Order: sequence, then structure tokens, then C-alpha cells
Amino acid sequence: MFIAEGEDLVDSALAAGVEAVEVLVAGENVEPALLAEVSTLGHPPRVIGVFRRSDLPRELPPVGLALWQVADPGNVGTLIRSADAFGPAYVALSKASADPTGPKALRASAGSLFRVPLTDFERAPGERVALVPRDGRPLAEIELGPAVLFVLGAEREGLPEEVLAQCDQRATIPLAADVESLNVATAGAIALYELRRRGSA
Repeated sequence: MFIAEGEDLVDSALAAGVEAVEVLVAGENVEPALLAEVSTLGHPPRVIGVFRRSDLPRELPPVGLALWQVADPGNVGTLIRSADAFGPAYVALSKASADPTGPKALRASAGSLFRVPLTDFERAPGERVALVPRDGRPLAEIELGPAVLFVLGAEREGLPEEVLAQCDQRATIPLAADVESLNVATAGAIALYELRRRGSA
């Protein structure tokens, strides 16, 4: 189980049809001081919802983002939010990636966690397109089929050779000459936007 802090996140869960195990409301069914004690926020919320991870969406759409050891919870949450915004898309996570239900990732997702399916990195279906900072074909020139899985690594480490060897194509997002790489969350959002742009063209 995990908790969602604040009315906005709890409302997002309920609107997505994810039922709470418990909803704690300061001054109604729990003492405000106790809620403040368990909160991870600087300003304790009035509402905390308790949810089961097993109740999150599971049906995978054709498009996904596969995250290899993306340990920053803010990046994981932002990528889940991008999968929601430019999807429908799912997010696959490898071992050593941040917990998507952790407080920071959940806040960064802005409630999208309750609408975006999650799966394991190894089980993710689709044609694998590795996003690499250099030596790939420009993303705009890559042929993308109906079932695409964009594979991303953490900005500093990138994707190891054994992961790249499992990918069908390598794509690079062209950058200005003095820029070495993009933040992983930005790269994932651009890739999903490019796919959506083609679909609406």
C-alpha cells in the first residue's frame, strides 16, 4: 500500500476509479497533529488517502516508456505525467528505478499515476526504440509502428550495451551544438509528443 497526500491527489485517484483503503481527514476521523506527524510535506495536508498498488491500472496500451535505472523520483513521476498527457501510454520500470508510488514521484505525476498503467521493464511489449544522446538516427526520421516502446536511461549513466543490444532502433533528439544531453523526463516527453504529432498529422 501507499499514501497520497492532499485533496488533489486523492480526488484524482477517486476520479480514476481507484478506491481508497482509507481516507484520513484532519479534524474528522484523525487528529490533525497525527496527520502532520506522518506527512512528508512541509505543510501537512488536510487529507491523506491510503491506496493499494494492486488497484492501479494494468491494461497496457500499445505505446510505452521503459525506464532503465531512473532513480530520481521526480523524473519518474514527470514521465508518468507525460505518458498521461501524450498517451495513452504506459510506463515500464527496471530494478533500481525510483518507486512510482513514493511521495516525490506521486507528487510529480500530479495524479497521473492513477491513470497510467505500470509494468516491469523486462515484460514491456512493443518495438524497442532506444533514446540515446548521440549516434542514433534523428527521432523525426525513425519509422515508428503502432506498438512502440521508447527506452530511456538516467541522464548521467545512459543505457548500457546489454540494454541497447535488446533494442530494435536507436534514436537521437538533435540538440544545439553546445548541449550534451537532455534531462530524461524531457527526452521522454519529446518522444511521446513526436509520436502523437505523427498520428495527428
